[in-house]
Amino acid sequence: MMRDTGKHDAVVLFGAFDRHNLGDLLFSHVVAKLLACERVIFSGLAQRDLRVYGGHAVQALAQLAAERGKDRVHIVHAGGEILTCGDWEAAVMLLPRDEAQKIIARLDAHHDERRSWARALTGLDALAPYMASREMFPLASSVIYQAVGGVDVERLDPCMRAEVLSKLTQADDVSVRDVNTQNGLAAAGILARLVPDPAVMVAELFGATILAHKEPSGVANLQRTFPDGYIAVQFSADFGDDTTLGVLARELDRVSNESGLGIVFFRAGAAPWHDDMACYERIAARMKVSRTQLFRSLEIWDICALIADATAYAGSSLHGRIVAMAFGVPRVNFVHPARAHDTTKQSAFAATWEPAAVPGSVGIEALSEAMLDALAIDRVLLGRTAAYLAARYREGFAQMRAAMCCA
Repeated sequence: MMRDTGKHDAVVLFGAFDRHNLGDLLFSHVVAKLLACERVIFSGLAQRDLRVYGGHAVQALAQLAAERGKDRVHIVHAGGEILTCGDWEAAVMLLPRDEAQKIIARLDAHHDERRSWARALTGLDALAPYMASREMFPLASSVIYQAVGGVDVERLDPCMRAEVLSKLTQADDVSVRDVNTQNGLAAAGILARLVPDPAVMVAELFGATILAHKEPSGVANLQRTFPDGYIAVQFSADFGDDTTLGVLARELDRVSNESGLGIVFFRAGAAPWHDDMACYERIAARMKVSRTQLFRSLEIWDICALIADATAYAGSSLHGRIVAMAFGVPRVNFVHPARAHDTTKQSAFAATWEPAAVPGSVGIEALSEAMLDALAIDRVLLGRTAAYLAARYREGFAQMRAAMCCA
């Protein structure tokens, strides 16, 4: 339990726990378990119940502020690329996919209407809504940002950037998960500690839970189907045009042929702008190898079990990579052609924490070469990396706890 001034105060864990995305749903589990606090409130932008996917029942921040805004609570932002997630993007991702498509078609080109619609949906007048303001909780015991991301923080429009920096300035403790974000904030005068993403802890904290999901999830059957192993492959829906799928199919065919491994497609997120099973069905139909399967479960511990038992991971998801890191599984991220020359959250995280021998993010045309290189890496090195990151996260978490107690 927390000691001194903070031990009796409830903790509001705030993040994108209100939509289906592997990393966001894992953050809440990791931080809550390490806090070991009985009075934890899970909060997002909307009231949702994600327990069917292994998440939590989540309260809407606006409603929570109306009810508990005058209470002494700790506000902990539990991770994610929240420093650059705008109101429109955040609100759309809360919708069912068919509703999201309709609202995007109606409002995407109308900036002012988008803002009004997003405010009405979330109840918040904020450009960066996944950052809770002190104005909402004026008696908060502490406001904490734990291992958050914001690779594009220097490129935000001036109004949103000003809001982000103002909220961070009012915080009691700020840590970020990659050097790019750290440098971007330092240039604005905000010093942030460097702490790995919370998901590096999944093997250490939830290994037994994940192991228990192997059989009921169908992962054990995959091991029997692919006795030589498989690569867990994921990519977001924006890779779904015919040209991009054609390149990915060619690259995965080569990896499978040269390694003898199966290819298992899975979704790391089902919220709008995340992953689409129809894209996997289309790419599987394009591939020449027959060693492919679609893994349909969206339960987060099933997904972790799939990655943990994979021979390797390849995908666009940062947290697909990080779960693979936690289990010492070879991995590589690939980037959409439109962002081939950009620094992304995936490339920034890899550059910050991966050994030089481990591939970071590559273009889709270089996927097979990078994957074959990753498969040749010494697993002892990967295991040491997993242990180092878990130790670094525990160290950073202890510093956060100290800040909560002393605020």
